[in-house]
Amino acid sequence: MKPHQLFFHQYRSMYRPYINAANDCLGRHQLFTAQWAVMKYIISTGPRTLVDIAAYQHVEKPTITRTVQKLIELHYVEVIPGKDKREKKIQLTELGRQVSADVEITIEQFQLNALEGISIKEQMEVSRILEKVKNNLVK
Repeated sequence: MKPHQLFFHQYRSMYRPYINAANDCLGRHQLFTAQWAVMKYIISTGPRTLVDIAAYQHVEKPTITRTVQKLIELHYVEVIPGKDKREKKIQLTELGRQVSADVEITIEQFQLNALEGISIKEQMEVSRILEKVKNNLVK
C-alpha cells in the first residue's frame, strides 16, 4: 500500500470504532457524538444559529436541524430570538449545562484511554496533520 493510501486506510479503520465506542459512552447521557458535537460547539462559542452550526461541522442544515430538535426534546438546548425575527439561536439550557459537565468527564476519560501509549508530542503531530488534511479538503 502506498503511504497516502495507508494514511486514509488507517483513518477510516479507526473512525467507525471510535464513533461506536464514543456513542456507547455518551449513551449514559442520552447522547450521540453528533449531538455532543453541537453542544460542545455551543459551549465553546456561545449561542449559535443552525446555519453557523452546519457550517462549522461541514454538514447540511437539515442534518443539524434534526440533531438540534432531538437536543430540544431532551431539554439540553433551547431556541432564543436573534437580532431580528427571522434569526433564531440555539443555546444550552441549565440542564444542558449540567449534562455537559458530566459528559466532559466521561469523554475525557474515554479519549485518554483511547490514546493510551501515545505521547502528547505524537498526539499534537497527528492533530496538526489532520488539520492540514481537513483544510486541503474544504478549500
